[in-house]
Amino acid sequence: MASVFEYAPAPESRGIVDIAPSYGLFIDGEFTEAADGKVFKTVSPSSEEVLSEIAQAGEADVDRAVKAARKAFEKWSALPGSERAKYLFRIARIIQERSRELAVLETLDNGKPIKETRDADLPLVAAHFFYYAGWADKLDHAGFGANPKPLGVAGQVIPWNFPLLMLAWKIAPALATGNTVVLKPAETTPLSALFFADICRQAGLPKGVVNILPGYGDTGAALVAHPDVNKVAFTGSTAVGKEIARTVAGSRKKLTLELGGKGANIVFDDAPIDQAVEGIVNGIFFNQGQVCCAGSRLLVQESIQDELLESLKRRLSTLRLGDPLDKNTDIGAINSEEQLTRITSLVEQGEAEGAERWSPACDIPSAGYWFAPTLFTNVTQAHRIARDEIFGPVLSVLTFRTPDEAVAKANNTPYGLSAGVWTEKGSRILAVANKLRAGVVWSNTFNKFDPTSPFGGYKESGFGREGGRHGLEAYLDV
Repeated sequence: MASVFEYAPAPESRGIVDIAPSYGLFIDGEFTEAADGKVFKTVSPSSEEVLSEIAQAGEADVDRAVKAARKAFEKWSALPGSERAKYLFRIARIIQERSRELAVLETLDNGKPIKETRDADLPLVAAHFFYYAGWADKLDHAGFGANPKPLGVAGQVIPWNFPLLMLAWKIAPALATGNTVVLKPAETTPLSALFFADICRQAGLPKGVVNILPGYGDTGAALVAHPDVNKVAFTGSTAVGKEIARTVAGSRKKLTLELGGKGANIVFDDAPIDQAVEGIVNGIFFNQGQVCCAGSRLLVQESIQDELLESLKRRLSTLRLGDPLDKNTDIGAINSEEQLTRITSLVEQGEAEGAERWSPACDIPSAGYWFAPTLFTNVTQAHRIARDEIFGPVLSVLTFRTPDEAVAKANNTPYGLSAGVWTEKGSRILAVANKLRAGVVWSNTFNKFDPTSPFGGYKESGFGREGGRHGLEAYLDV
């Protein structure tokens, strides 16, 4: 007999989105084939179903797109800010109108649960365009001097974990400040960027202002190295970020990098346990842990370790893994077979090094790429799972006794993107936050984003800020 508390399936209809069998590159306001005719397939990670065939941009296509953006820059940058704002407002409203369609599309192509794309990603995407639309005619008052000038053509490379949101983080401030854009989406998640190209046409955006070039790493490398690109913005792995930094060194291109992370989530003995547990779950299992600022290291005060772990394991046992289009699903699919292989390898190494692995009982679907939510105890700072970014639903638990020890362990990482502090004492929050070398520190919450707030890291997590007033500077000649 089924429990009265079991959830009946509640799948979102995929009929809301019409995916074409093939898509071209978006250059100068038109969809076009790649110069060499190359294509690749994009696959749904939850079912391994081929969703569409995508044109693969090569060096000649990059050159064509950059030339289109350069030509469009003359008129776009000359528009009054109030006119550019109208286009951004229009784009924001269309995103809101098509949010259900885009949420289903993102879930199909990325694998994350529909309730995340619907309730987190899409509202934030629209909010970023609304926010930067508001800045477009106020740049004189942004604190960068009178009449700040745009840079020119921005080459932008985005990752697969938040495809549409990362697009918004980069395109919205670029357009608001008068730049034009050539953007390369990740090869595993090109669809939402191509749908955004259609939104640009729907909004009447002038041709060439936004260009979308799906492709692999060589496409991104060609874009970054193109001599007529003035600004490079990249979100992705630290290794690729270092390559990009070497490529643009000495070229006078402006560069922002938002790279990997190994965020510490610090729970003190006076923290509200139930609230902290929810924050821990949100910190590491949101988007299957495929978040650069995920709270993948839990630092818990020794005196409450047993109580917190008992509550955390009980909470993990209630998470539902399965069909990402089901509105009840908490844990969706891993984005690709390659990423699943990496997660599996690092987890096996954690076990081999002596850490104790635990996962709740859950059924793994037979098709697709899946990994059960996992936590490790008996972890030391020497374990690889405590040092390397796993980028999956895997939590490493360490303990501390004093605030100074917590800070020392939290900072003992080459990364510096995010951290969380859980305590009832405001003075402790401020004292600890000021000592943490992390670009974002959340207090009694985690993974909260707002377009008005800057985001970025220190050390090997990159440099520069996106979001807020600070996000304008990266696209202005100041």
